[in-house]
Amino acid sequence: MAQYESEHTQFMRDWLAQHPEELETQKSGRALWWDKTPQTPDEQRRLRESQVPRKAYYYT
Repeated sequence: MAQYESEHTQFMRDWLAQHPEELETQKSGRALWWDKTPQTPDEQRRLRESQVPRKAYYYT
C-alpha cells in the first residue's frame, strides 16, 4: 500500500532539492526562535526570582 503524500509536500521536497541553500536559512530561522542557548545558573536564578506568582483561578 502506497503512502499518501500531498502536492504541497511533493513541491517542497522538489524545491528544497533544487535550492539546498534554503536549508541553512531554515536552520538559522529555527535557531532564532526555538533553539535557545543554555543559561548560566545565575541567569536561571534571576529568571525564577523575577516571575510573578499566578493566582489559583486565572479569571478572577
